[in-house]
Amino acid sequence: MYVHCMVNRFEIEGEEVLDGEVKPFGNSAHVTVPKRWRGAAVKVVRTSEPTEQDD
Repeated sequence: MYVHCMVNRFEIEGEEVLDGEVKPFGNSAHVTVPKRWRGAAVKVVRTSEPTEQDD
């Protein structure tokens, strides 16, 4: 089976970038950011394939 993976490139203007990992949270998942970011607008970009699959 051949799987073709296309990578998209996004250009985003912003103030700060963090690298992180998505963690399980109940029936969902979350990314933790610094408390000082509260109330700020953010964008989340997935940069790799998920390692876990939903049950």
